[in-house]
Amino acid sequence: MVILKGLIIFNLVYIIYQDLKSREVYWFLLPSLMVLLGYMHYRNVLKIHFITFTVINIGVIITVLGLLYLYTVLLIKKPFFKEVFGLADALYFLALAMAFPTATFVVIFVFSLIFSLLAWLILKHQSEYNSIPLAGYMSAFLLLIFIGNWCANTLNLYLI
Repeated sequence: MVILKGLIIFNLVYIIYQDLKSREVYWFLLPSLMVLLGYMHYRNVLKIHFITFTVINIGVIITVLGLLYLYTVLLIKKPFFKEVFGLADALYFLALAMAFPTATFVVIFVFSLIFSLLAWLILKHQSEYNSIPLAGYMSAFLLLIFIGNWCANTLNLYLI
């Protein structure tokens, strides 16, 4: 379990570093994070619950991305994946969808988006880019959640 946690921390830190530095993330980091987080989730719940939660979480992600896509195309009239939303962000969302039961996922997803917005508002003047490193900021939030949870060991993120 220590190795699994170490690999998750390594992936999250590397995603943060790459996304903040160049707004690009190596493609293999996101599927490997998806597998690691999914495996940790799988080990902590029943198999049927894992499948159910993952399907529901992916449905939530598809709904959010669909609404964002419609907003982008219809109202602000910009190309979705070129100017508004990165493919790495979508893959990160899927990795997060595999990571937790639905209630935990929704809370972490919403608060990581709020964290990302606040971090961007505070740090945007220091950036040479005009885009939000969403996967990086969300990874930083998840890293804080995991480290706090693993150190304090007071809250079970997988409790149904």
